Amino acid sequence: MTRRQAVIEALQHHEHDTIPFHMDFTKQALDQLIAYTGDEQIEEKIGGYINIIQYWGWPTQLPDKPGYFRDEFGVVWNRNGADKDIGIVESPQIEDLEDYHYEFPAFDEKRLRSEYESLIANNGDRFTVAGFGFCMFERAWSLMGMENVLMNMLLCPDELDALFDRICDYYLPMIDLALEYGVDAVYFGDDWGQQRGLIMGPDHWRHFLKPRMARLYARVKEKGKYVIQHSCGDCHEIFPDLIEIGLDCYQTFQPEIYDIAEMKRLYGKDLTFWGGISTQQCLPYATPDGVCDEIRRVSSILRRGGGYILAPTHALSFDVPPENILKMAEVFHHQDKYLSR
Repeated sequence: MTRRQAVIEALQHHEHDTIPFHMDFTKQALDQLIAYTGDEQIEEKIGGYINIIQYWGWPTQLPDKPGYFRDEFGVVWNRNGADKDIGIVESPQIEDLEDYHYEFPAFDEKRLRSEYESLIANNGDRFTVAGFGFCMFERAWSLMGMENVLMNMLLCPDELDALFDRICDYYLPMIDLALEYGVDAVYFGDDWGQQRGLIMGPDHWRHFLKPRMARLYARVKEKGKYVIQHSCGDCHEIFPDLIEIGLDCYQTFQPEIYDIAEMKRLYGKDLTFWGGISTQQCLPYATPDGVCDEIRRVSSILRRGGGYILAPTHALSFDVPPENILKMAEVFHHQDKYLSR
């Protein structure tokens, strides 16, 4: 069975001896791992079953401000703090939702095509994914500030509806372009959750975000492809809604937030869960043997009946010791030795 076939089997809820796995790194974590191992190709050697190209604006370094990056939307991000991969918004583009003249940029079709051509050409037998980060709520708050988005859900709902429609319309042709290349799935990154529920609450999510996400999902499903949704935090209140509008796979699945056995019982026939190995609690603090034990515990619950992609709950951050990363990779690659069905 190829790696692509193994992921499809998981998404179709068929259980097999080996669980498909994936691992992402923040820049700092990867730099530390390379320094620890002395191996510039360590990420490629760890590998995985999924090959993903992510678009979220292609920020470029400002020549006169070290650590500051401007994306295609005109937003400047400060990466001088702990976060070296995304950063903090320095320059929102929309100040007054009732009177603004912001024009969305034309997306760089030539560059995007080049990215997808490379994805397909260098894929091997992996499952291919076109990813779109900051695809709705995050795009809105990066343009106008999170507090303003949340306040305008109450103060200016019609104007905010119009902004979300524009964001949705912006991404639809990009999805169409990705689907031209025959990718297996489209991944939407949009953080809605916090540690104890949704940032905006379920009612506002259903009003502002659900109908737009349904349009994005539908465009993917029309081509018979899989839909993957990333959101950090606790989103269990809207799992039924996500299933209703066509979600196949939810990532990231955090055991410090969810009762993973209960979520598997309630939604495991409809959703594939991607994640489960905690980057908040286990990976930064456990011993390598503790990491192995936690992978064994989580996988024994989530693998039943298929519908599981074995992975850390997020891109590995700078506080995860290289020893734990290497132990996790060892377990992932040698499941016959470490994991029992």
